[in-house]
Amino acid sequence: MPHVLVAGPASWNTLVDVDALPAPRSHTAMARGHRRSLGGTSAGKALTLARLDVPVTLRTALGDDDAAEQIVVALGHPLLTLAGERRPGASEQHLNLMTPDGGRLSIYLDLPPDPGPPSREVDTLLGTADVVVADLAGHVRDLLPTIRSRAREVWCDVHDHDGVAEFQAPFVEAADVLVVSTERLPDPRAYLAERVAAGTRWVVCTAGARGALALGRDEGWLEVPAVPAVQVVDTNGAGDAFVAGMLRGHLDGLPLEACLRLGAAAGALAVASAGLVADVGLAQVRALAGLD
Repeated sequence: MPHVLVAGPASWNTLVDVDALPAPRSHTAMARGHRRSLGGTSAGKALTLARLDVPVTLRTALGDDDAAEQIVVALGHPLLTLAGERRPGASEQHLNLMTPDGGRLSIYLDLPPDPGPPSREVDTLLGTADVVVADLAGHVRDLLPTIRSRAREVWCDVHDHDGVAEFQAPFVEAADVLVVSTERLPDPRAYLAERVAAGTRWVVCTAGARGALALGRDEGWLEVPAVPAVQVVDTNGAGDAFVAGMLRGHLDGLPLEACLRLGAAAGALAVASAGLVADVGLAQVRALAGLD
């Protein structure tokens, strides 16, 4: 069975449901509900992969506080190995304000301490894992030259990169497979074409309810519609689920179009779930993607 190494953030978040994101003025608003839950883009990808029957190791940064314990418990899965580098200090925490239409304001409450050099286990996996997923975090950015030189294949999700911001640039350059949101891209097709011309194998641009656009070096242009969710409960983790579903298809040797459909199905199940990761299995995702 293929093995995946995911490197990046795991957090413990406070989620507050509101009717609308706050205007930039002093006022009082009533929450529709609130809860605490696992967060972090790498936690979402790793746990979704495990639930899709992919053995995965998550390398993340954790403090020595109660939030770290909550993160560890939430990531419990037989196929997920947590290589959490524990250091004195606070674990990553966010306050997320969520609206019914999928809007989100994420406020960083705490950032984790630097995890230091990779453990021996992680160092080995950098060269032996079938895929290394390198997510947006400072400690991962510092490790990118090593990842790029040793990994068999690198996947990077640069979220709402605008094509200009410098922090994401090393991730963009390192990726064999690149995923980006349309949210801040002035010309998604030009962005995708530029990256494939620069050597990226697959570039995928997600557009939420409008589906996804992709360009493959060999496959050319592809578009897939979003899979309608029965009910949108929580948009947290939808993009991470999309990447995980797509990666599962790739590990199975499926073509890009089928991988995109698996990603769309996993994303739809994620938004219909109240947690960061939907409690689903591979059979359900494949059925929703029409791959049975």
